Amino acid sequence: MGILEKIGEIEREISRTQKNKATEYHLGLLKAKLAKYRQQLIEPTGKPGAKGEGFDVMKSGDARVALIGFPSVGKSTLLNTLTATHSESANYEFTTLTCIPGVIEYNGANIQLLDLPGIIEGAAAGKGRGRQVIAVARTADVVIMMLDATKKEIQRELLTKELESVGIRLNKQKPNIYFKQKKGGGISFNSTLPLTKCNEKLVQMILHEWKIFNAEVLFREDCTSDDFVDVILGSRVYLECIYVYNKIDQISIEEVDRLARMPDTVVVSCNVKLNLDYLLETVWEYLALVRVYTKKRGERPDFDGGLILRRGCTVEHVCHLIHRTIVNTFKYALVWGTSVKYSPQRVGLNHLMNHDDVIQIVKK
Repeated sequence: MGILEKIGEIEREISRTQKNKATEYHLGLLKAKLAKYRQQLIEPTGKPGAKGEGFDVMKSGDARVALIGFPSVGKSTLLNTLTATHSESANYEFTTLTCIPGVIEYNGANIQLLDLPGIIEGAAAGKGRGRQVIAVARTADVVIMMLDATKKEIQRELLTKELESVGIRLNKQKPNIYFKQKKGGGISFNSTLPLTKCNEKLVQMILHEWKIFNAEVLFREDCTSDDFVDVILGSRVYLECIYVYNKIDQISIEEVDRLARMPDTVVVSCNVKLNLDYLLETVWEYLALVRVYTKKRGERPDFDGGLILRRGCTVEHVCHLIHRTIVNTFKYALVWGTSVKYSPQRVGLNHLMNHDDVIQIVKK
């Protein structure tokens, strides 16, 4: 029996097993087996270094955003509208057959936007060019899931399921579980709070399924057995996702209002260029980028060449971005902007920078 048949058999058993206290261990084991087979399925096969045509796209710019969706939802039209790149778009499915990169210039940052071929149901199992599409999506900083506002809500569930099955977790935090394999001593299990979704017996059964008999486990939050399996694998990717509903010019205003109120959702119309400015604002917010300007002593700030960093960056990060040796001769920095109480303020390497701050570095 092949891996796909084993996966199908386990999924059928999970669906027909009633969920209650008596079956939680059985279901936990089934899910652990399912995760193991899926991991084998998505592991790269063939010659090392083999490249898929059109999918080996070099990462460039300050951040990468991947466009994912079913065929003919408007991904190529969005890429053509927001960037100077041309991606073939038409009213028939599978117009895009390879990965088309484009660049959005926004707030001084270059954001790489990837138009990926349409995903079909069963993509995670290799149908269509699903595996290559999903492999590229794993390298993105943010995923834009393009959806057709004129179609049923199940499209969102199907796409999320395809991404979940290959280890992409959308809008979720990494489980706060400490896990470390040891050479001996058996399984040590502890938790810092009462657990309602998992317990020591289930954790031991899952570890034994993975042939792990010596490990240290500490639950710091009330996680499920699925979360624990994710921690064991260690290959899960946690990505921010924006659900973008296209073609809102073809539905009622009440339906537009309902969709717009859903969490992590933006409604647009690529054909009539409606609400695209708000989409760019949302992308910027989800990427958590900040722009910092540099200033030389006695001169005006360089507003033409801002530095793009991640939210939560410090003066030390700015120094490293300018040149890696600056930290060695750093004395202090003067900062103007919203991160300081008064401008300019003298700060050290650990000072947190805000968007549009101006910095002048003083050396020893």
